[in-house]
Amino acid sequence: MATIGVLSDTHLPKKGPQLPGIVLDKLQGVDLILHAGDLTTVSVLQSLTQIAPVQAVAGNVDPPELAAQLGWTRIVNVAGNRIGLTHGHLGHGKSTPERAWNTFAGQRTDIIIFGHSHISHEEWRDGVLLLNPGSPTDKRRQPNFSFCLLHISQQIEIEWVFFV
Repeated sequence: MATIGVLSDTHLPKKGPQLPGIVLDKLQGVDLILHAGDLTTVSVLQSLTQIAPVQAVAGNVDPPELAAQLGWTRIVNVAGNRIGLTHGHLGHGKSTPERAWNTFAGQRTDIIIFGHSHISHEEWRDGVLLLNPGSPTDKRRQPNFSFCLLHISQQIEIEWVFFV
Protein backbone atom coordinates (compact mmCIF):
# COMPACT_ATOMS: atom_id res chain seq x y z
CA MET A 1 0.00 0.00 0.00
CA ALA A 2 1.13 3.55 -0.75
CA THR A 3 0.06 6.59 1.24
CA ILE A 4 0.19 9.94 -0.53
CA GLY A 5 -0.24 13.38 1.01
CA VAL A 6 -2.22 15.65 -1.34
CA LEU A 7 -1.99 19.44 -1.06
CA SER A 8 -2.71 22.50 -3.14
CA ASP A 9 -2.93 26.25 -2.79
CA THR A 10 -0.64 26.68 0.20
CA HIS A 11 0.12 30.33 -0.73
CA LEU A 12 3.01 30.69 1.70
CA PRO A 13 4.27 32.98 3.15
CA LYS A 14 1.30 35.23 2.35
CA LYS A 15 -1.14 32.96 4.21
CA GLY A 16 1.19 32.11 7.07
CA PRO A 17 4.85 31.62 7.94
CA GLN A 18 4.67 27.83 7.47
CA LEU A 19 2.26 24.99 6.94
CA PRO A 20 -0.12 24.40 9.87
CA GLY A 21 1.01 21.84 12.43
CA ILE A 22 -1.85 19.48 11.62
CA VAL A 23 -0.61 19.26 8.02
CA LEU A 24 2.95 18.51 9.07
CA ASP A 25 1.75 15.94 11.63
CA LYS A 26 -0.58 14.10 9.22
CA LEU A 27 2.10 13.97 6.49
CA GLN A 28 4.54 12.13 8.73
CA GLY A 29 5.08 8.63 7.35
CA VAL A 30 3.60 9.21 3.88
CA ASP A 31 5.41 7.67 0.92
CA LEU A 32 4.96 10.68 -1.36
CA ILE A 33 3.55 14.21 -1.32
CA LEU A 34 1.75 15.64 -4.35
CA HIS A 35 1.24 19.41 -4.53
CA ALA A 36 -1.11 20.82 -7.17
CA GLY A 37 0.34 24.32 -7.37
CA ASP A 38 0.24 27.80 -5.89
CA LEU A 39 3.12 27.15 -3.54
CA THR A 40 4.39 30.71 -4.26
CA THR A 41 7.88 29.93 -2.96
CA VAL A 42 10.42 27.13 -3.30
CA SER A 43 10.68 27.01 0.51
CA VAL A 44 7.40 25.05 0.59
CA LEU A 45 9.01 22.35 -1.53
CA GLN A 46 12.08 22.36 0.68
CA SER A 47 9.95 21.99 3.79
CA LEU A 48 7.89 19.15 2.33
CA THR A 49 10.92 17.24 1.02
CA GLN A 50 12.11 16.99 4.62
CA ILE A 51 9.05 14.76 5.18
CA ALA A 52 8.84 12.68 1.97
CA PRO A 53 9.61 12.87 -1.75
CA VAL A 54 7.54 15.57 -3.47
CA GLN A 55 6.09 15.90 -6.95
CA ALA A 56 4.52 19.29 -7.71
CA VAL A 57 3.28 21.48 -10.53
CA ALA A 58 3.08 25.24 -10.76
CA GLY A 59 -0.07 27.27 -10.28
CA ASN A 60 -1.19 30.65 -11.56
CA VAL A 61 0.42 32.66 -8.73
CA ASP A 62 3.75 30.85 -8.68
CA PRO A 63 6.72 32.95 -9.82
CA PRO A 64 8.13 32.29 -13.32
CA GLU A 65 11.28 30.59 -12.01
CA LEU A 66 9.20 28.12 -9.98
CA ALA A 67 6.89 27.50 -12.96
CA ALA A 68 9.93 26.81 -15.14
CA GLN A 69 11.26 24.34 -12.56
CA LEU A 70 7.97 22.50 -11.97
CA GLY A 71 6.00 22.79 -15.20
CA TRP A 72 2.22 22.98 -15.48
CA THR A 73 1.32 19.28 -15.65
CA ARG A 74 2.83 15.88 -15.01
CA ILE A 75 1.84 12.26 -14.67
CA VAL A 76 3.18 10.37 -11.68
CA ASN A 77 3.08 6.56 -11.43
CA VAL A 78 2.26 5.29 -7.94
CA ALA A 79 1.40 1.71 -7.00
CA GLY A 80 0.29 0.92 -10.54
CA ASN A 81 -1.84 4.07 -10.85
CA ARG A 82 -1.24 6.94 -13.27
CA ILE A 83 -1.89 10.20 -11.42
CA GLY A 84 -2.31 13.37 -13.46
CA LEU A 85 -1.27 16.50 -11.59
CA THR A 86 -2.28 20.01 -12.67
CA HIS A 87 -3.29 23.24 -10.98
CA GLY A 88 -6.53 23.59 -12.95
CA HIS A 89 -6.27 27.17 -14.16
CA LEU A 90 -5.23 26.38 -17.75
CA GLY A 91 -7.12 24.77 -20.58
CA HIS A 92 -10.73 24.80 -21.62
CA GLY A 93 -13.81 24.25 -19.52
CA LYS A 94 -16.21 26.37 -17.49
CA SER A 95 -15.18 24.94 -14.13
CA THR A 96 -11.93 23.93 -12.51
CA PRO A 97 -12.83 20.22 -12.49
CA GLU A 98 -13.66 20.46 -16.22
CA ARG A 99 -10.33 22.14 -17.02
CA ALA A 100 -8.45 19.52 -14.99
CA TRP A 101 -10.33 16.70 -16.74
CA ASN A 102 -9.69 18.19 -20.18
CA THR A 103 -5.99 18.69 -19.43
CA PHE A 104 -5.49 14.92 -19.51
CA ALA A 105 -7.94 14.11 -22.33
CA GLY A 106 -6.61 11.27 -24.44
CA GLN A 107 -4.11 10.18 -21.77
CA ARG A 108 -4.69 7.21 -19.50
CA THR A 109 -5.06 8.37 -15.92
CA ASP A 110 -6.54 6.71 -12.87
CA ILE A 111 -6.56 9.85 -10.72
CA ILE A 112 -6.45 13.55 -11.63
CA ILE A 113 -5.39 15.89 -8.84
CA PHE A 114 -5.93 19.62 -9.18
CA GLY A 115 -6.33 22.78 -7.09
CA HIS A 116 -6.99 26.43 -7.97
CA SER A 117 -10.55 26.79 -6.62
CA HIS A 118 -9.61 26.07 -2.96
CA ILE A 119 -12.76 23.91 -2.88
CA SER A 120 -12.36 20.28 -1.83
CA HIS A 121 -13.77 18.04 -4.54
CA GLU A 122 -14.09 14.28 -4.97
CA GLU A 123 -15.74 12.86 -8.07
CA TRP A 124 -15.51 9.63 -10.03
CA ARG A 125 -15.86 10.18 -13.77
CA ASP A 126 -15.55 7.30 -16.25
CA GLY A 127 -13.53 5.32 -13.71
CA VAL A 128 -11.14 8.23 -12.99
CA LEU A 129 -10.98 9.96 -9.61
CA LEU A 130 -11.04 13.77 -9.91
CA LEU A 131 -9.64 15.15 -6.65
CA ASN A 132 -9.09 18.67 -5.34
CA PRO A 133 -7.70 18.71 -1.77
CA GLY A 134 -8.82 22.30 -1.14
CA SER A 135 -6.35 24.50 0.74
CA PRO A 136 -4.73 24.02 4.15
CA THR A 137 -3.99 27.76 4.49
CA ASP A 138 -6.60 29.74 2.51
CA LYS A 139 -10.15 28.42 2.86
CA ARG A 140 -11.72 31.46 1.20
CA ARG A 141 -15.49 30.94 1.51
CA GLN A 142 -15.21 27.28 2.56
CA PRO A 143 -16.14 26.33 6.14
CA ASN A 144 -12.81 24.56 6.73
CA PHE A 145 -9.21 24.35 5.62
CA SER A 146 -8.50 21.02 3.97
CA PHE A 147 -6.11 18.51 2.42
CA CYS A 148 -6.18 14.74 2.13
CA LEU A 149 -4.27 11.51 2.18
CA LEU A 150 -4.68 8.87 -0.52
CA HIS A 151 -4.26 5.27 0.51
CA ILE A 152 -3.68 3.14 -2.58
CA SER A 153 -3.67 -0.65 -2.61
CA GLN A 154 -6.09 -2.72 -4.69
CA GLN A 155 -8.45 0.20 -4.25
CA ILE A 156 -8.18 3.93 -3.67
CA GLU A 157 -9.27 5.34 -0.31
CA ILE A 158 -9.40 9.06 0.49
CA GLU A 159 -8.80 10.27 4.02
CA TRP A 160 -10.01 13.87 4.21
CA VAL A 161 -8.57 16.24 6.80
CA PHE A 162 -10.79 19.24 7.48
CA PHE A 163 -9.88 21.75 10.19
CA VAL A 164 -10.50 25.34 11.32
